[in-house]
Amino acid sequence: MSKPESYASVWDAIADTPEQAANLRSRAELMQKITALVKQHGWTQAEAASRCGLTQPRINDLLRGRVSRFSLDALVNIATALGWRVRFDLEAA
Repeated sequence: MSKPESYASVWDAIADTPEQAANLRSRAELMQKITALVKQHGWTQAEAASRCGLTQPRINDLLRGRVSRFSLDALVNIATALGWRVRFDLEAA
């Protein structure tokens, strides 16, 4: 019986390359922070959509964590529309 593979994260398991895993991880973290902002302010999906310049179904995708439907650029734009500045930290792998 073969030993099952283990991964550092779910993103490493589903991505084909370390670069793709890093991109997925960054998108997921940013989506979580945006979702927390929406919940913190108590906005409805319609209110959040209006503040972000998006449609309600698009906000629904974000709040449900549908990472594949958002680019990193789009998420940066959403966070900026909500009045936040996005910063990235680099650390050695």
